[in-house]
Amino acid sequence: MPIAQTLFDKLGGQKTIDAVVDEFYKRVLADPTVNLFFENTDMEKQRRHQAAFIGYALGSGVQFTGKSMAKAHEGMNLQPIHFDAIVKHLSQTLEHFHVDQEDIQEVVKKIGTLKDDVLYK
Repeated sequence: MPIAQTLFDKLGGQKTIDAVVDEFYKRVLADPTVNLFFENTDMEKQRRHQAAFIGYALGSGVQFTGKSMAKAHEGMNLQPIHFDAIVKHLSQTLEHFHVDQEDIQEVVKKIGTLKDDVLYK
C-alpha cells in the first residue's frame, strides 16, 4: 500500500512553499485592509517564520518552534475582515501557483481551524 503523500510534498516541498510565501506577502502588503499590521515587521524574518509554519501545517515533518497562534497575534485585535483577507490572499496565491482547487480548499480548511486562536486577541 503506498504511503499517503502530504500536502507539503504534493505542492512541491519547501522551495515551493518559500515562493508561495513571497507572493503571498506581496499581496498582503499591497492590501490596506491588512498591511498596517506589518508596518513595523522585519519582513525577512516574517517570511522565514511563515514558510516554516506553513510547511509544518502542510506536513513537512519539521517541528514548528515559533509562538502559538494566540501568542503571536496577542494585542492585535484582529477581526473577521482581517482573517478573511489573509485567507483570500493565500487562496489567490495558491491559484497563481496552479494548485488544484481541492488542495486549496484543504489549506483553507486547515487555516480555518486557527481562527479562534487569531481573532480578538
